[in-house]
Amino acid sequence: MELKTCHTLDEVRNEIDALDTQIVALIAARNHYIHQAAGFKNSVEEVKAEERVDFVLQKVRHQALSQGLNPNLISKLYEMMIEEMVESEIAEFRNKDVF
Repeated sequence: MELKTCHTLDEVRNEIDALDTQIVALIAARNHYIHQAAGFKNSVEEVKAEERVDFVLQKVRHQALSQGLNPNLISKLYEMMIEEMVESEIAEFRNKDVF
């Protein structure tokens, strides 16, 4: 990703706002696939997928380090996101046989 050099605070804020829009769209896309995943799982434990969560957290920590970011920040963001998405996926899983 090429980052531009801004010359005013308004430019910086506009770039941040544009990135925030992309970040929310990407999280929504991730959530879309989380809901699909529920259809392929056979138990709540499988939905929780603790090994997969650990793998994802380690992967994003490594990516954060390679990007010069604080890996603890990324871990906390992902832990919160994953926790909420797992709860949503559990609800999806429990409702898949209702219809």
